[in-house]
Parts: sequence; C-alpha cells; structure tokens
Amino acid sequence: MVLEITGRPILIVMGVAGTGKSTLAGLLAERLNWELQEGDDLHPPANVAKMSAGIPLDDDDRWPWLDAIAAWIKVKTKSGEPGIVTCSALKKSYRDRLRGPNVIFVFINGPRAVIEARMASRKRHYMPLSLLESQLAALEPPTSDENVLEVDLAAPPEEEAAAVLNALEGRIGS
Repeated sequence: MVLEITGRPILIVMGVAGTGKSTLAGLLAERLNWELQEGDDLHPPANVAKMSAGIPLDDDDRWPWLDAIAAWIKVKTKSGEPGIVTCSALKKSYRDRLRGPNVIFVFINGPRAVIEARMASRKRHYMPLSLLESQLAALEPPTSDENVLEVDLAAPPEEEAAAVLNALEGRIGS
C-alpha cells in the first residue's frame, strides 16, 4: 500500500462504533502533538438525540455532520497544519465528502465479537450496542485506492498507534 502524502496530513480515524476510534486518535494526537477533533462533538443535537434513543442515522442526518467535519479538514489543510479527526466514514460517498489533499483514512477493522465487547463495556456514550447492526450494514470498507491504512482492532491500542506511525514514518513532515 502506497499512501499519497505531499504535505501535512489529516488523519481520519474511521470505523464502526466501538472500534476504538477515540482511543487510537488520542494516542496518535499525543505522540504526534497534533490537534485532535472528536467527530462525535460535531454531531447536531438532533443526531445525538436520535442515536441516544436507539434510532440509526440516515444519510440526511449524516450530511450536515460530514459537512462540519469537512469544514474542519479544510481549515487545517488551508493553514498547512496536520490534524486528526474521528469519524465513522462508513460509506464511500461519505469518504468522498471528506477526501482532500493529504487526507488519510485510518480504518480500524476487526471481528464483530470484539466490537460488541468494547461497546458493551463503554460508559457515558450515547451510541447503544443496539445500533451496531445498522453501522455494520452501512459499512462499505475502504479500498486500496482510497488512501487508507487498515488497522487490526484486535491489537492493543498502543500497537495500533505504532502500526500507523510506522506506516507514516518519514512521510509526514515535522
């Protein structure tokens, strides 16, 4: 896999709910000293209420959220700053909305049983385990032509971060 990087990258840590996007993104932000934007914080209140009630989001719900994430990416890209943002980015059309120069998708993927166990153990998160099925149904895994790094969620988070950093080594500037 050859990543296309010509400037300061934006990493989009993606995957279905419960894969550990926030954990991995936090580790990467800390090690790289890059700004981290938690994508969940950009959801409109109506989306949070819907998910909290166990109702899956549809495309119409997601577009404004994806546009907010895309706006954050655009600001970082225009300023020449690297950054990290979490976003499920489940469908190719969503990733197309977010794609841009030096955007790299970090896809956390792995067995459903591991994801279920992680979601079941989470505290203080509005996304219930009951919505995992809708996330898995919507997922269109990224393909090699999408500037993507795939990370195995069965590995400890520190190993996931090391794998990403190794793939980026010498290619991300300072």
